[in-house]
Amino acid sequence: VQLQASGGGLVQAGGSLRLSCAASGRAISSYAIGWFRQAPGKEREFVAAINWRETQTRYADSVKGRLTISRDNARNTVYLQMNNVKPEDTAIYYCSVGPWPLTRGKYWGQGTQVTVSS
Repeated sequence: VQLQASGGGLVQAGGSLRLSCAASGRAISSYAIGWFRQAPGKEREFVAAINWRETQTRYADSVKGRLTISRDNARNTVYLQMNNVKPEDTAIYYCSVGPWPLTRGKYWGQGTQVTVSS
């Protein structure tokens, strides 16, 4: 599985951004897929995940109510809609594929930088 993340950039606090991650190499429909992030000087942390049937999602407490994960299995793509972003959301965001609930990723993308200015 190859994962290509995109959509990162610079956004002002309170703004919105949508990240995308396209999978190729094999179908991801049997896996959970989600996002992790790593801020400078910090450990990589879980952000959000969605199961392959799109019936279950889970989020880190710090992003609940602001970030929404969705997937399009026909396009092998997962999205992370980021609303009301905060400076503490600044990080490199990585998409990952693995067994639900995606406590650990099995396959990883290269990451996309999100910078939130205050």
